[in-house]
Amino acid sequence: MKLWVVFWCTMRQMVNQVQSPKMFIQELDFYYGSVRALSSISIGILERQVTALIGPSGCGKTTFLRCLNRMNDTIPNTRLEGKVYLDGEDIYHPSVDVVDLRQRIGMVFQKPNPFPQSVFDNVAFGPRVLGLTREREELDAIVERSLQRAALWEEVKDHLNTDAMELSLGEQQRLCIARVLAVEPEVILMDEPTSALDPIATMQIEGLMRDLSERYTIVVVTHNMQQAARVSDKTGLFWLGELVEFNDTAMIFTRPKEQRTEAYITGRVG
Repeated sequence: MKLWVVFWCTMRQMVNQVQSPKMFIQELDFYYGSVRALSSISIGILERQVTALIGPSGCGKTTFLRCLNRMNDTIPNTRLEGKVYLDGEDIYHPSVDVVDLRQRIGMVFQKPNPFPQSVFDNVAFGPRVLGLTREREELDAIVERSLQRAALWEEVKDHLNTDAMELSLGEQQRLCIARVLAVEPEVILMDEPTSALDPIATMQIEGLMRDLSERYTIVVVTHNMQQAARVSDKTGLFWLGELVEFNDTAMIFTRPKEQRTEAYITGRVG
């Protein structure tokens, strides 16, 4: 009887550890004209975790990130081969509504890009355009909730009509995150979100990433290896358009399997 109980508990733990990815990328190649920028990328992005993408400049990290919500569609003379799945559905299928897709997969860019409008109007923009609410009270609630989740509410709650451009860079970046959160995404893509920020603002964004991962799936591109080690659950190393290694962050930074990973982590190359 005891052996059976031990066996059952062990099997249940194994089942609980198996998690279907929120997004799954299969044999992805991406081309700028005839130049192949990404080669045979396969990766699973788990739900409600932070996945960090590291590697030297020009290695394909941002190109890959933009493949995840079809931002590269706007670039002429490019093409993608392979599959990108969100909850098991191919996001490049002709039937996919790209506007709906980018609501589900939001993006925060390298430099804060608030609209030249009030703080309130920045956050309310998405819900208004998408028709998520028609009542002012509902819109007020969405704005407040989004600013709270972006850890910005206390700073701006008495200044919602202030021009967003008057905020500090760190506050502007959190406002951009709140703007993404206002449309209730499932996945948040972040392209070097702290590269333009000072150390204090960087720490605030890093803490925010960890907090948001309790509710959202986050993929972040960063050149800061210490940042990847601090905030992420999984880390992937890109090199010349290839995914060299992808594993638990602790394994990547302490016991990498590939020589190129160890050389990059230790600073010998890159």
